[in-house]
Amino acid sequence: MTTVDIIKLAVGLAAVIAGVLVFRSLPVPASSSGSATGLPFLSVIIPARNEESRILPLLRSLREQRFKSFEILVIDDDSSDGTAAVAESFGAKVLRNEGAGKSSACWYGAQQAKGSWLLFLDADTKFESADGLSRLLHFYQEKGARGITALQPFHTVERLYEYISVVFNIIVVVGMNLFTVWGSRFKTAGSFGPCILCNRDDYFLSGGHKKIEGAIMDDLALGEVFLEQDLPVRCLGGKGLISLRMYPEGVGSLIEGWCKSFAVGSKSTHPIVMLMVIFWISGSFIAASALISSLIAWNPASILFSGALYALYAVQTAWFAGRVGNFKKAVFLFYPIFFLFFAGIYLYSFIRVNVFHSVNWKGRKIKV
Repeated sequence: MTTVDIIKLAVGLAAVIAGVLVFRSLPVPASSSGSATGLPFLSVIIPARNEESRILPLLRSLREQRFKSFEILVIDDDSSDGTAAVAESFGAKVLRNEGAGKSSACWYGAQQAKGSWLLFLDADTKFESADGLSRLLHFYQEKGARGITALQPFHTVERLYEYISVVFNIIVVVGMNLFTVWGSRFKTAGSFGPCILCNRDDYFLSGGHKKIEGAIMDDLALGEVFLEQDLPVRCLGGKGLISLRMYPEGVGSLIEGWCKSFAVGSKSTHPIVMLMVIFWISGSFIAASALISSLIAWNPASILFSGALYALYAVQTAWFAGRVGNFKKAVFLFYPIFFLFFAGIYLYSFIRVNVFHSVNWKGRKIKV
């Protein structure tokens, strides 16, 4: 083995260790046997724009919940499909919002809500069990019913192209700054967006979605305005409790969706966490290049060690992926493809945000 080979292997191993440090764990709300009688009336607020094909699983899962003391408000954000009709068929109250975006829809829904607690859900989420909602509510109650409790839903993968989202799914969680070996030492980057629970008083005290209207990353921005009022923001995983299917429309929607948010969202990640994430991503390419180089040179010792490093990266990436989605382990033998896709979309997003100052999402051109 050459000195260059040894350096590559050492750096690659250090990057694997960095990955463990920066993504130590992803806790989920514990199961609770508490009585639903102690929980207040809840308003479930669902902003929706052309979600006819995706909102059905969520509405079904809400109907199946054992906890029943809630209303459902679907804020129809200028949809051109049958979103409103589907929502009304499940007994939801549909409120029209004239195409002003997600934050505006959420604010309007909160103003019309009757509940003491507010639960904002993306239309593509769904509860995984009949006690999912009560588990979330009891957790919030046990933590003092203050501020925000936000869950990152477990990613349900159904088609092969959806696997290229895996590194994004991992980095979205890691980028919140909360899941490293240092615990809560770093300030949270904000809030997860698909599932946000808060109480009514705290929401209006912070200014809620009204204060962040126009923000591309409304979830991060909402967490910030709560923190400004010294209100806690708790972020957890949703495995076993709530899930979502991301971008079922196809690769174009997937690219558009990640481009919309990623370069902007990364600015909220703590510099130390960001550096370690960059190191971990770089290590994935170093491990792959070391194996390729050793095969080309046909150096048995180098093939053995670089192959072991490559396998270690594949296992680690699959381990991390298992925390955020139901990704099949075998596909991670080809993990460099996922990291290459991540790097390409991140670069594209960075250019759209910092050069063209606009992104596209659901037929709208959003200025940055």
